[in-house]
Parts: sequence; structure tokens; C-alpha cells
Amino acid sequence: MTTKSRIAADHLIDITADICPITFVKTKLALEKMASGAVLAVDLKGREPLDNVPRSAREAGHEVLAIEPETAAPDAVHRVFIRRR
Repeated sequence: MTTKSRIAADHLIDITADICPITFVKTKLALEKMASGAVLAVDLKGREPLDNVPRSAREAGHEVLAIEPETAAPDAVHRVFIRRR
């Protein structure tokens, strides 16, 4: 990503080459390895992961802090910041 986020992440995973449902499976596994309150940055690409990963994280009780860039095209790389519950 070209811009520097104001959110500090404790861990980063890149799932830009993966498709659903593997995108959230990898996100879920990464979150399970983290301490409560830690922040995971997830790089993803495509409309389906952009819709599903944040929604699934919220449904699992985690907090989605931000999605960057918020206004870019769906096929751009986005970074989702998730705080583990």
C-alpha cells in the first residue's frame, strides 16, 4: 500500500492472492494466534473478500477499526484493521 496508516498493527497478513472462503479462514487463524486487544492488518483484494472479511470478523465479535482506502475501486488492494476481542 502506498499510504501510511495512522493505525498501528501488531500483525499483518496478505490474502490478496486468495479467494473466499479461504480469505476469512486465514484471517480467523491469524486472529486466534493473537492476544486479546491486538490489531491485525489484512491486505485483501476483490469485492467478495472486501465484503466478507470485515463482516465475518464482526460476527465473530472482533472490532473492525478501519478499511483503507475506503473509496478505492473494489479490485484495488485494501487493508482492513481488526482488533481481536
